[in-house]
Amino acid sequence: MRLPIYQVDAFTDSLFGGNPAAICPLEAWLPDATMQAIAAENNLAETAFFVREGSDYALRWFTPTVEVDLCGHATLASGHIVFNFLEPGRESVSFSTTKAGTLTVSRRADKLVMDFPARPAVPCEAPPGLLAALGGKPREVLRARDHLVVYGSAAEVAALDPDLAALAEVDGWAAIATAPGDDEIDFVSRFFAPAQGIPEDPVTGSSHCTLVPYWAKRLGKTKLEARQLSRRGGALTCALNGDRVSIAGRAVLYLEGRISV
Repeated sequence: MRLPIYQVDAFTDSLFGGNPAAICPLEAWLPDATMQAIAAENNLAETAFFVREGSDYALRWFTPTVEVDLCGHATLASGHIVFNFLEPGRESVSFSTTKAGTLTVSRRADKLVMDFPARPAVPCEAPPGLLAALGGKPREVLRARDHLVVYGSAAEVAALDPDLAALAEVDGWAAIATAPGDDEIDFVSRFFAPAQGIPEDPVTGSSHCTLVPYWAKRLGKTKLEARQLSRRGGALTCALNGDRVSIAGRAVLYLEGRISV
């Protein structure tokens, strides 16, 4: 069969920036093994698949090696495809997911705004090997789904050169490195998940479900500007709304085509 596929750069207004995601709208779900094989073939941080469910859609995400429970940039990219290719008249779309509940993407001026669950982190002891694998001199370690490792400055986070092979052996889903931002940026981050086939993710929406509650409390504000300091870089405008987080950004189409399966 021939299936539509799009590739979108999320959390950027410039082609070749942000985080690329592959998007495959489907008439019906494919076997899990087939979706996983497509994601591996795409070899991007995530490939999103969605199918019509009533007036909205059901959504799933796969890295090159595993299915994940929440992905921000591929959800933003899925919204971009719905609004610009499938249903251009829509201003909001909801995606039902198995583990993250219903996620909404809305058009707001020149950005797309996602409504996600907050995932606050709590202080914890760093698991063996984590800090040595990441490097630097972190000030604090917390844990939600992922480990949140807090450094003193944006320059420290930018300079990290982690041992990814060692990090893949550490207990825990992934590691978020973060620090206060400079100038008008409230905080910065980087995201490493080598055990899930993502050595360093360019821009990670789901990590901001944990980052936003942490920085909102620490900075005493609910509206935050964030930057992810990967090589491609990404810009996110965030807000804490009780037990929900809004994450906004732009997206740019890179590719439109069909795959043969």
